[in-house]
Amino acid sequence: MAERLGSRGDMSRLADAGYAAGWRLLRFAPGDLATRAFRAGADLAAYRDGPAIRQLRRNLGRVVPDATAAELDGLVRDGLRSYARYWQEVFTLPWADHAALVSRVDGATEGVEHLNKALARGRGVVVALPHSGNWDMAGLWFVGQHGAFSTVAERLAPEALYQRFVGYRGSLGFDIVPLTGAGSPTRRLLHRLRAGGVVCLLADRDLTGGGMAVEFFGATARMPLGPARLAAATGATLLVVGCWFTADGWGIRFHPPVPVPDRSAVLQATQTVADCFATDIAARPQDWHMLQPLWIDDLPVTLPRDAG
Repeated sequence: MAERLGSRGDMSRLADAGYAAGWRLLRFAPGDLATRAFRAGADLAAYRDGPAIRQLRRNLGRVVPDATAAELDGLVRDGLRSYARYWQEVFTLPWADHAALVSRVDGATEGVEHLNKALARGRGVVVALPHSGNWDMAGLWFVGQHGAFSTVAERLAPEALYQRFVGYRGSLGFDIVPLTGAGSPTRRLLHRLRAGGVVCLLADRDLTGGGMAVEFFGATARMPLGPARLAAATGATLLVVGCWFTADGWGIRFHPPVPVPDRSAVLQATQTVADCFATDIAARPQDWHMLQPLWIDDLPVTLPRDAG
C-alpha cells in the first residue's frame, strides 16, 4: 500500500511539473506550432484509446446514439482536439490581451438580455455551465463586462498544483472558493449572492455524491443540486450558459431563467438545467469535455458490506 501511495504521489508531482512547464513555456511558443503540437497530442490520445478515451466514447455514444462506429471515431477525435484546444488556451490566457478577447467574445454572446435583466434585479445570479468549450473564456468575458464572480474549485493534489490553478483563475479575475479544506463553501457563495453578486458553477457532474438523478439523453445521470438550492435560498436568478468553440473564436449562450421560486422547485429546476445542457451538448457534442463516468449505469458499483 505504501508503494502504491508513493507512486501516486510521484505522479501528482509529475503532473504539477507538467502544468508549471505549460504555463511557463507556452508564453513564448509560436501559436501555430503550439496548435499543431496540441492537436498531435489529441490524435495520439485517440489512437492509444486509454480508459478516459473509452469513457469519452461511451459518453458521446449516448449523446449521438445513431452514430456509426466510424462516425463515433471521428467524434472522439474531434472531441479530443477540442479538449486539447481548451488546455492550450488555459496555458496562454494569462499572457493574452484580455480586453481584446473580451471584445471578440462579446460579439458572439447570445441571450445577454437574460443576464442584464437578472443583474438589474439586484438579487444575485447563479450561472450553471457544463464542461463545454472554454468556460474560462466565458468567465473572462464576464469579468471584463461585469466584474468579479465567485466559483468553486475542486481541491487537487498536490497542493502546489491546486494553488497553480487558483493563481491562474485569479489572474483572470475569478474569486475562487475551495470545495474542501477551508470550511463550507456554501456560506461564501450565499454571501456573494445576497450582496447582489454572481456565482458561476460547473454543474454537469456530481462531485459530492449528493446530487439528484436526472433524465439525460434517455438515461439516468446525477447532477448537483447546488445551483438550484442557492437560487432558492437567496432569490437569485438561475441561468444556464452554454459554451462552445468556433473556427476562430468562442460562442456563449445564456438560456432564459430557470424558475426556482422556493425550495420545493429545486428538483424540477435541476432537471431543467440538465435539459438545457442536453440541448447545447447535442448541438455541438465535440465540445463537451466529459471524460469521466456520468450516467449511473457507468458508475462503479459499491457492494454492500457482508453482514457477518
